[in-house]
Amino acid sequence: MTINLFQTPEYRTLMEEHIEKTIGYLFNKNQEFSLACEIKHINFNPELPSSIKEAFNETVLFVLSGYTYETAKLDTGYFSFEAGFGSENFGSTVTVPLLAIKQVFVGDNPIIFNLAQPVDKEKVSKKSSMEALLNNPENKKLLKKKKP
Repeated sequence: MTINLFQTPEYRTLMEEHIEKTIGYLFNKNQEFSLACEIKHINFNPELPSSIKEAFNETVLFVLSGYTYETAKLDTGYFSFEAGFGSENFGSTVTVPLLAIKQVFVGDNPIIFNLAQPVDKEKVSKKSSMEALLNNPENKKLLKKKKP
């Protein structure tokens, strides 16, 4: 069986830590930067009007400078900032899982390239719970198949 090394929990953890530490380093140096992110994993609050959101490609580039840079912050597993979108400058807080950040740029220079995909934590926790349940032989008898 071939294992995709870039989708293992170990690699995801490594990349998440690398992205977090690199962004932290850029903040410490007061360095503006850009992020290329997968749009399907991004949360906008308030939600963007469909006319704006439909204009995005699968990957969107956010340039963090000025006000957007000043509002940016790192939280455990997430990066967020405030930005204005469209000709109306519609304001929204953007929250991105760190692993949805595919590239980080300083100027024209890519300094991070991430191949790991974000994991739906809800799916992982359900699978882990069932595995834990089934790992106990005493629980297996509780899950006997029903006769038709």
